Amino acid sequence: MNDQDRRHLTRCVELAETALHTGNDPFGSLLVSGAGEVLFEDHNRTADGDATQHPEIAIARWAAAHLPPEERQRATVYTSGEHCAMCSAAHGWVGLGRIVYASSTQQLTAWMEEFGAPPGPVRPLSIQDVLREATVEGPEPSLSARIRELQHQNIRRQANA
Repeated sequence: MNDQDRRHLTRCVELAETALHTGNDPFGSLLVSGAGEVLFEDHNRTADGDATQHPEIAIARWAAAHLPPEERQRATVYTSGEHCAMCSAAHGWVGLGRIVYASSTQQLTAWMEEFGAPPGPVRPLSIQDVLREATVEGPEPSLSARIRELQHQNIRRQANA
């Protein structure tokens, strides 16, 4: 992982903060072209009750509509948290390239247990458990504490709702 990767991951964490402050689960993602240009960014939009409104799904849909297959393959998806099974599948079906994440599914699962949160309805699979072939890098240790705190704030917010 290089400095550019860390800068993009830091932006993903900023998007996750925006998501949390707007009542959504704290996750953020970027799509970056093979040339290094940020093409699309988004954060979770789950506050209305649609748990499928993850930024990685929005990225997959945007890429399918706007990029030819060869450009999708050269692109990198950066995300604050490792893709869930749903997002991994969307990534694979659209043919996106490399994935770089700041925190892993394993970390998130451990944090949720620590916070006393009930398990979600989908098994916590790694990207490699879902995709046949994937170039994946992560987690980024320098961002772990910040992401853990966002997840903790989210669990506290949900408990008080």
